[in-house]
Amino acid sequence: MIERTAPAPSKTPHRARHLATALLCVAIAGSLQACIEMAIGTAVVGGLAANDRRTLGAQTEDKAIAIKGEQRVAQIAGSDGHVNLASFNRKVLLTGEVRDEATKAAVEREAAAIEGVTGVINELMVGGVSNYTSRSNDALITGKVKASFVDAKELYANTIKVVTERGTVYLLGRVSAREANQATEIARGVPGVLQVVRAFEVIDESELKRPINPQPGATAVVPAPGTVPAK
Repeated sequence: MIERTAPAPSKTPHRARHLATALLCVAIAGSLQACIEMAIGTAVVGGLAANDRRTLGAQTEDKAIAIKGEQRVAQIAGSDGHVNLASFNRKVLLTGEVRDEATKAAVEREAAAIEGVTGVINELMVGGVSNYTSRSNDALITGKVKASFVDAKELYANTIKVVTERGTVYLLGRVSAREANQATEIARGVPGVLQVVRAFEVIDESELKRPINPQPGATAVVPAPGTVPAK
């Protein structure tokens, strides 16, 4: 089940350093991924395993699902479609555009059939393919949302996956109800966000005190909220 919220009332941005970096990035980056990495740091984009509430097995499966899924759905969508597939804890989020309802349903069936997938959230839109400007703007919004999460206190930025499509921000992750609400409010306040869709897996606060992916025989170190662990 997903929840949708409207953007917060417009206000003057206060994270000038991150915004300036992101804007410069959009102007010079050769790819959308490079843009995000330059804007907020490779460590945040990579979602370091040591700061991820998914099991290591789930992280590995998510990567495999994404690789397999992107290839398969691209074939179904064809040249007149644009489909993004994101996987978090074996649940797949589909965003983008397809030519008709039949293709939308076919893409969902293909994604659901991928080994390891436990659920599909189909947010595909029937219509024309978005242009490069729109996708660049989405990448910029994603970068600003992630940068805002890093700045926030009492929030583990790397536990939340951010996907932006046509100004709508999708939030995925294993978070407490408190964290879900905080992340939603932060995302709503980012300039350019039209809507926030929550697709969180809500966990109990007590689970937050458990070590994150401890190595056998080693003491797990959980970094302070809002920080990025050193490489």
